[in-house]
Amino acid sequence: MIALIDANSFYVSCERVFAPRLEGRPVGVLSNNDGCIVARSEELKALGVAMGAPRHLLPPAIRRQAVLLSSNYALYGDMSRRVNAILAEFSPDVEVYSIDESFVGFGGFDPAAVEGHCHRLRETVRRDTGIPVGVGVAPTRVLAKVANRAAKRMPAYEGVCRLDAEAPATRALLERLPATAVWGVARRTGERLALMGIHTAWQLREADPERIRRAFSVVLERIVWELRGHPAIALEDLGEARQRLMVSRSFSRLTGERDELAAALRQHGAQAAEKLRRQGSLARAVLVFVRTNPFLRDEPQYANRRVVPLARPSDDSREILAAAQRGLAAIHREGYRYQKCGVMLLDLVDRERRQLSLLEATQGEAARQCSDRLMAVVDRLNREMGRDTVRFGLPRDNSAWRLRCERLTSRYTTRWDELMRVRIG
Repeated sequence: MIALIDANSFYVSCERVFAPRLEGRPVGVLSNNDGCIVARSEELKALGVAMGAPRHLLPPAIRRQAVLLSSNYALYGDMSRRVNAILAEFSPDVEVYSIDESFVGFGGFDPAAVEGHCHRLRETVRRDTGIPVGVGVAPTRVLAKVANRAAKRMPAYEGVCRLDAEAPATRALLERLPATAVWGVARRTGERLALMGIHTAWQLREADPERIRRAFSVVLERIVWELRGHPAIALEDLGEARQRLMVSRSFSRLTGERDELAAALRQHGAQAAEKLRRQGSLARAVLVFVRTNPFLRDEPQYANRRVVPLARPSDDSREILAAAQRGLAAIHREGYRYQKCGVMLLDLVDRERRQLSLLEATQGEAARQCSDRLMAVVDRLNREMGRDTVRFGLPRDNSAWRLRCERLTSRYTTRWDELMRVRIG
């Protein structure tokens, strides 16, 4: 059996741990630069606020009721680490799927005792971290996702739902579940399935696997088998390495200074390179873009982009940043106030399977090993000591590209100067 542990409104729950006054109130967490809502409490959902809703378009009546907070990623990341540390106490087999979701394997456990074990797991996470979680238990990951959905939406399960492949309760759930609500089935895939007469998860389960494979892909065929209770999917099957990586962000204010654009591109390029190394890829080219704000009609408008090829496929931040700065030099124009810039890594190849080309610049083995060791140290320090512990260039405190975080709460668990203070008397 395998369980999916998913935190309830994770960002909001993290905020409520340290601010109990937020319990029962409509709370939303905002995206970078406090632009859109990226996490909602159940109370905010009940007011009809959609995921991704722009803050400035919220009706005044909702703004008066809601508490809107800036994203506190340092806090959320550390709370996620603490939750997963507790999961590891209940099973040695923990697979982190996202910041708020993990799969926990219970191979070798007494099947009859797994459900009770999961109830204790859920209670321990809530007691030791304050984070409420839902637990879905099933023979496969896809069914565990379905079970988790039921655990969080149906109070009768008390936060833990177990689904056995052939149980009547499983069939009842799958018959009510739209095919597009199944993990790994995208909207366009659902539209094509509908043309084949497949509208529900149960109909997908009962479909001919070979027909599904011919019409779609081997991954969707594996989903059919998973719905039938046969393990067929690993996490990497539904999280394939991306073919391009982009990091971009709107500025907190318009800027015409090239130095600020350069600083922003250093930050974006370093983050993109870190993601590149994390997924085990190399990039062959770097795209850089800049643009003004197209909605300010009284401002002169300009937008441009430039692709800069790398001498060889690389994941070295220094080479990627150097290419990004060359791209900026080619497209930057004076006399404009810029609103956004970004870096996209293109033509990605698998680090372990790339083929050498006679047209690429060669790199000596000693230089390659030195680059690998340096980037590994940088990533480890930033992972263990906090983002930007090691960075490429020092930004000014008032840089335009710095995030607007006017509603940021304290980073209670990772900063000594932001520890919670208790007053007596």
